Amino acid sequence: MNGTNGNGAGALGLTKKDFASDQETRWCPGCGDYAILAAVQQYLPELDIPPERLVFVAGIGCSGRFAYYMNTYGMHGIHGRAPALATGLALARPDLSIWVVSGDGDSLSIGGNHLIHALRRNVPIKILLFNNQIYGLTKGQYSPTSEEGKVTKSTPFGSLDHPFNPIALALGAEATFVARTIDTDREHQTQVLREAAAHQGSAFVEIYQNCNVFNDGAFDAVRGKPGRANQIRLEHGQPIRFGLEGERAVVRDGGGRLSIASDSEVGGDAVVVHDARDPNPSQAFALAHLADQPTGPTPIGVFRAVERPIFAENMTRELESARQGFGTGELNALLRSGDTWTVE
Repeated sequence: MNGTNGNGAGALGLTKKDFASDQETRWCPGCGDYAILAAVQQYLPELDIPPERLVFVAGIGCSGRFAYYMNTYGMHGIHGRAPALATGLALARPDLSIWVVSGDGDSLSIGGNHLIHALRRNVPIKILLFNNQIYGLTKGQYSPTSEEGKVTKSTPFGSLDHPFNPIALALGAEATFVARTIDTDREHQTQVLREAAAHQGSAFVEIYQNCNVFNDGAFDAVRGKPGRANQIRLEHGQPIRFGLEGERAVVRDGGGRLSIASDSEVGGDAVVVHDARDPNPSQAFALAHLADQPTGPTPIGVFRAVERPIFAENMTRELESARQGFGTGELNALLRSGDTWTVE
């Protein structure tokens, strides 16, 4: 990724308008998708990449409309297949900046298989998962991230399913970059997008996105300005403290597990220091499980950012090596060996 000139603008002089299409933006009034779209369009000029070298691949759901509102190349794929489409594109066109936009139903239900394999392979794509803990487009059914007991049209007596933890899922798939942010916090969201774009490899960003029609207020305990009582802001190399005045902290208990304690009751050495670059994802995984649902102390920020060989680069080298090994004449002979025929 190219850098900027230090004031948020790139050498190409691009602005937010350069990335906004002429299509009328249509989500439900008050939907968190508006805030995410605005943040992405506002940030993209920093990349200093022209719109024709950017691609947004979307899945099915309310988030699927995102690609239509971007003045870039884009594709609206079928349910759950956005990571697979993006993988093929990354292999064929390594010169492009490829972003996947998906929802919790799209990515974690029918698309779960494609998601985890794109992450484990470290395909150079950036995956933005809009998590509103509900199926919004199809009018309010429970989703793979809905809490147990969730009453919806499809679960009138309460959901019996245990929900996915998207961050833990991505870490379990050995994703090299895993982060979480919030739809209405533009400053934090922009910083996370900035770090995801700079990462060389797959990047997974969960965005808490409010659905004010079918699941309003699901993230109210965490949303808000810095200092929110339940908002744990992760910063690499910094002790993990939070609260209105930093009065609470993440510590490791006698059993080695992470827990919450009062900062005044523990020594400074007891406070866990966040290490996003640790090759071992154990601590990041433990942070992902501090809260079962975003109703208690919940971490946001970059959980993990490590380096690993990139799938597209390895594949390109392998194909080039095979081509050189065969030589043009030998390869043609191989392709035409045995029973062959010509179709005219």
